[in-house]
Amino acid sequence: MIPAKFDYHKATSVKEAIALSQELGEEAKYMSGGHSLLPMMKLRFATPEHIIDISKIGGLSYIKEEGNLLKIGAMTTQTDLEHSDLLISSYPIFGDAVWLTADPSVRNFGTIGGNIAHGDAANDQPAVMLALRATIVAEGADGEKSIPIDEFFHGFYMTALEPGDILTEIQIPKAKKNSGGAYYKMERKVGDYATAGVAVHIELDDAGVCQEIGIGLTNVSAVPMRLDRGEEVLRGQKVTDELIEQVGQIASEDCEPESDLRGSEAYKRSIVNTITKRMINKALERARN
Repeated sequence: MIPAKFDYHKATSVKEAIALSQELGEEAKYMSGGHSLLPMMKLRFATPEHIIDISKIGGLSYIKEEGNLLKIGAMTTQTDLEHSDLLISSYPIFGDAVWLTADPSVRNFGTIGGNIAHGDAANDQPAVMLALRATIVAEGADGEKSIPIDEFFHGFYMTALEPGDILTEIQIPKAKKNSGGAYYKMERKVGDYATAGVAVHIELDDAGVCQEIGIGLTNVSAVPMRLDRGEEVLRGQKVTDELIEQVGQIASEDCEPESDLRGSEAYKRSIVNTITKRMINKALERARN
């Protein structure tokens, strides 16, 4: 299907993009890689009158550690994440997610900022961001703002970004000693949206006690979902098989899947239970090595 007619504009700086957005009004949409917006336009789920291409804005593609933060520029592509030596060595959860994101042709152009800003609970990076307790940095007409990830997703394709805001950077607490993360999703075929997915990040002390835990769920609720009740079970405890079983059960109870072509509600709850337990174990393995 062909998208509805729109006018195309190219911005070469954040300030130019914001100015264009203010000038063109609410019928303007930003586009970077386009792999989230264009399919919606083809299906007429989105019909913007103006597209502002921000893919050529410089200085927003990077992966670096500064102080106590990992900083990722919003224009960093999935392929950049896949091949980053820093992420491979210290943040392997990104590699887990990227390998399960569509195919190489999509990963070469799709950006992490676009993946998150789209606000789609079926995308992979939102659950990873929840697990890692990220902060989203955006710039708009009123200047720069920092948004904790738990305040970012507001509803179905709705985020805390105001009209005209551009997501510029993702900030994540720097990986600590004895920490590890893991992500996996069940999909019908390569490139499909997740039937269900789970991201886990865990931090242990020297005695093996869980000091911090993040669990994010993919495509089992209207918004990317944090498993708060499961996190509370593990935080401050030495993680045992019994506790992991308990958290898996909580995940199956607290998620909110709907029956569709990818499976029934009961099937998805069962998958969430299984994947949650596996990802906790995988994150633990990485934290201990």
